[in-house]
Amino acid sequence: MKRGETKSIAELVNVVCREDGIETPLNEYRLIQAWPKILGKGVCAYTKGLYIRNQVLYVTLSSSVLRHELMMNRKLLVHRLNDSVKAQVITDIVFR
Repeated sequence: MKRGETKSIAELVNVVCREDGIETPLNEYRLIQAWPKILGKGVCAYTKGLYIRNQVLYVTLSSSVLRHELMMNRKLLVHRLNDSVKAQVITDIVFR
């Protein structure tokens, strides 16, 4: 690297993660970790499982009333979760 081409450590880490193929799994992990922060303890008490497959977040809930309410706000949740990670990680949410 030439003297005029200096980069910050954060930029180099991002390049290495992208090249090694761990950027997507890392962003998925961050998004799942953001679920309790965005939705709060009340919703997390009824959340049984979270996983991401093909840019879809699958959420298992134990309350049908909560499931219905979250389904009505699905687009807002997708937007807020992606904003928390600062990347387009999911495109949809499926509540079960």
